[in-house]
Amino acid sequence: MTSKKIKVGIVGGTGYTGVELLRLLAIHPDVELTAITSRGEAGMPVAEMFPSLRGFVDLAFSDPGTANLTACDVVFFATPHGVAMSQAKALLAANVKVIDLAADFRLQDTAVFEKWYKMPHSCPDVLVDAVYGIPELYREKIKSAQVVGNPGCYPTTVLLGLAPLLEQGLIDFSAPIIADSKSGVSGAGRKAEVATLFAEASDTMRAYGVSGHRHHPEIHAQLTNLAGSDVQFVFVPHLIPMIRGMLSTIYVKLTDKAKVVDLQALYQQRYQHESFVDVMPAGSLPETRSVRGSNVLRIALHSQVQTGYLTLVVVQDNLVKGAAGQAVQNMNIMFGLAESAGLGVVPLLP
Repeated sequence: MTSKKIKVGIVGGTGYTGVELLRLLAIHPDVELTAITSRGEAGMPVAEMFPSLRGFVDLAFSDPGTANLTACDVVFFATPHGVAMSQAKALLAANVKVIDLAADFRLQDTAVFEKWYKMPHSCPDVLVDAVYGIPELYREKIKSAQVVGNPGCYPTTVLLGLAPLLEQGLIDFSAPIIADSKSGVSGAGRKAEVATLFAEASDTMRAYGVSGHRHHPEIHAQLTNLAGSDVQFVFVPHLIPMIRGMLSTIYVKLTDKAKVVDLQALYQQRYQHESFVDVMPAGSLPETRSVRGSNVLRIALHSQVQTGYLTLVVVQDNLVKGAAGQAVQNMNIMFGLAESAGLGVVPLLP
């Protein structure tokens, strides 16, 4: 257990994941917020941009070029893809741990990264030692990690939803795994864009990235890793007219072995010691509002006996367990803190 406060820096503190990190870290008992950078807002008090943080965060935004990030113990990157890998080596040389909320350290195959993100990977030597940051799957590796690639929001729901089945070899891969996923508008980030204007996104629903979404290769790589072999995977994301929340409905064909397994008990046993994964009672239909503002992910199982399929319904807050909350959970593990430190937030209702 750490005895002194962890000095934390945040690069890119003006987006939704950045302010969510600030919300959680501002009341974290073991953290000292040290630097919050923004090229465009340098000098502005954080609480001026985000009045919700008045009385909790006294810092002003600092320019990335002059911020003393090497004085931190850990730096979170809540930035566009490509930023973290441009600064990671200098931070690691100063013994600063890195947690990236973008995609720079999620995909171990640099060719796949470059195909989907349209940029060269500038530090494959750092990438090879980076750990994919889902604590419920890779906790032991995270404990000793210097760089964590925080997972995407959609991948978190799909991977935690499927992990118990994959670990026990209970999925029949003669049929593809199908994930039908829906996210609130905050998942698109805090930027001016026609598609996310209120008049465009409200009172409607639409699929996007149907022919290919950046989270597809990330999910596919992790599914393959958990299954120990290649898998077929179909993923379709949708935008729904709400601010926070994510729901993934996942369909899998079960093996004959799975048909005699108590799957509800399997899931309850697999996640019984996980503070942030809640296996709902059989037949439940979890709602996104049941996790709003919290780091909890809820899973419900529905067997389709007549077809041999299992339907999984998984919900989370895309900005918390899907992003900033999971990043703080990873930090807690990396520094030997209680995993739930700073994350004991009860979901908001209504």
